[in-house]
Amino acid sequence: MTTTLTLSAQPSDPLVVVNGPLSEALAQRLGLRTVEDFTEQPGQQYVFYRDGTLYLGLAPSQREHPVCVDFAEQHRRRHRGKELLLKAVGGRRTGLRIVDTTAGLGRDSLLLASYGAEVTLCEREPVVAEMLADGLRRGLQQAEVAEFVARMRLVPGPASAYLRAIPEADRPDVIYLDPMFPDSGKSAQVKKEMRLFHSLVGRDEDDGVLLQEALDCAKHRVVVKRAPRSAALSGPRPQFAVQGKAVRFDVYPLKAFPKG
Repeated sequence: MTTTLTLSAQPSDPLVVVNGPLSEALAQRLGLRTVEDFTEQPGQQYVFYRDGTLYLGLAPSQREHPVCVDFAEQHRRRHRGKELLLKAVGGRRTGLRIVDTTAGLGRDSLLLASYGAEVTLCEREPVVAEMLADGLRRGLQQAEVAEFVARMRLVPGPASAYLRAIPEADRPDVIYLDPMFPDSGKSAQVKKEMRLFHSLVGRDEDDGVLLQEALDCAKHRVVVKRAPRSAALSGPRPQFAVQGKAVRFDVYPLKAFPKG
């Protein structure tokens, strides 16, 4: 995409880059306009750097927390001992190769990598992919998570294209899907810092297709994250589920893991 950088956003611009160090190259990669500063335009979303970290947010006057990928903070805030996802993917198997097809902010990928998995993160939304790349770069320099982040690899773009290109000999052990499921209506359960992220990414309309592609590619199992009362994705039924109060993981076993 050819991009002409300007110093003012148009009313139709859903997203703009705030001018500053690194901003011009970022705007060119994303095909976005630049602006000199935040404005009071209602609903205007911004991508900007602060203290060397890439953020997505509203103007500071909106009093909403901007979103970034901070793996050290994610690691500190996670609830240890309640990782249902770990059980769903097959337990603590060092060296397990996993593809996270909808990586988002990378929280689940970091969890899996912290238990020894080699994780490939696919993210099709270009802004989110840039945020992930920024988080991975900084994570390698953060002592508490550097070892885990070193086991994480980002593949920007649609997961479908990546899965179809994987050679037979390199098929992953597990493929993980976390499609954006509908809001439950309990807004108090939606973290403020995630609202902008959800509005940017939107709903996944092709999750049934992605499930079938994952089933065709995975070596041992496919795991799908769902809201507790949500229906399973369209297609084959999961064989079992790992259920929690706030989330459910539907599991599609394909081949038993090697013993030991």
